Amino acid sequence: MMRFFLALCLATSFLSATVLLRGQSEGMHFRVEVVASGLKSIPWGMVFVDESTLLLTQIQGDILLLDVRSGRVRPVFGMPVQPVYGGQGGLLDVVKSPQFKEDNTLFFTYVKSVSFQGATTLASATLENHMLTNWKDLLITQSTSNTSQHFGSRIAFDENGLLYFSIGDRGMRAEAQDLRSHKGTIVRLHQDGSVPSDNPFVDHPYALKEIYSYGHRNPQGLAFDPLKHRLYASEHGPRGGDEINLIEAGKNYGWPSISYGKEYWAPISIGEGTHKEGMEQPLHHYTPSIAPGSLLVYTGGAFPHWQGNLFLGALKLQHLNRIVLDENDGVVKEERLLESLGLRIRQVLQDENGWLYLSTDSGEILRIVPESAALP
Repeated sequence: MMRFFLALCLATSFLSATVLLRGQSEGMHFRVEVVASGLKSIPWGMVFVDESTLLLTQIQGDILLLDVRSGRVRPVFGMPVQPVYGGQGGLLDVVKSPQFKEDNTLFFTYVKSVSFQGATTLASATLENHMLTNWKDLLITQSTSNTSQHFGSRIAFDENGLLYFSIGDRGMRAEAQDLRSHKGTIVRLHQDGSVPSDNPFVDHPYALKEIYSYGHRNPQGLAFDPLKHRLYASEHGPRGGDEINLIEAGKNYGWPSISYGKEYWAPISIGEGTHKEGMEQPLHHYTPSIAPGSLLVYTGGAFPHWQGNLFLGALKLQHLNRIVLDENDGVVKEERLLESLGLRIRQVLQDENGWLYLSTDSGEILRIVPESAALP
């Protein structure tokens, strides 16, 4: 019945604040609303550029502005590059600078063609009305391969305005343990693309200076907790073994030497087991895989019992995953929300009201609001 109702919503013209589902969590009642539907390719990244306007990146290369009150969608022009689209690659994440109200700067990740292969690339640009100007590639990572998978590509800022972004192993497992490559790493930069002097490998004889952590498989979720001052990442395991990790400077997160996952072609463990000295353990791991597409630390006031919780969009098991942590980052509880919708949830975003916005791989933008909230 729920799938039929969703199909009906998508088959009709846009109707503002169509209620798709009602539910509750921790005694708090909420509803899920359809903000927009029918987007032609996967809305991979989302960021609010003002209180009612979402800027969306679509994996095929389009950038859109969505008015979340009216549902009106407008294109953004001026992108001077064409991302390499195919497999898991294309135009990926977008975030705004911590000084966005002053500088109108956006940061993007996308797949750039380098010697006919794709490389995860970080760029910045200025948003002026519906135009991008001053586009600049800040870091073309050393992550090329002949595959079209595992680009990573989420971006986050810490409280000091330092920028982090993730890069997958690009299907070349062993290079996630090689500090001469950006494959399987999270990097840290200043906003102009320069390397902070206290990055953990700046004095290493051969390591790439941008690397902050390594040994990752495909981290597509990255979020900074401003209250705990901690950086978290979620990443795809192989067959089982998806992970949530606390990211710390210079740490090795083990892939592919250790893993909780199995090979796709046989029930055979990957690497040397699940533990090894000098390699970090995840805060939480999922078997079977949920395929986490994003990560959010909830800090809003609309749902007070969710404050400090982690939210992950689940692609394979098609739900919104909620993780409750204690002060020592121990997992207290896991909850799976919106399972009845059967949607691949790509990104989770919080607005100034503490409402949650979700993008789906089938081209919808959804919103979770308290049941008591007035319709826009």
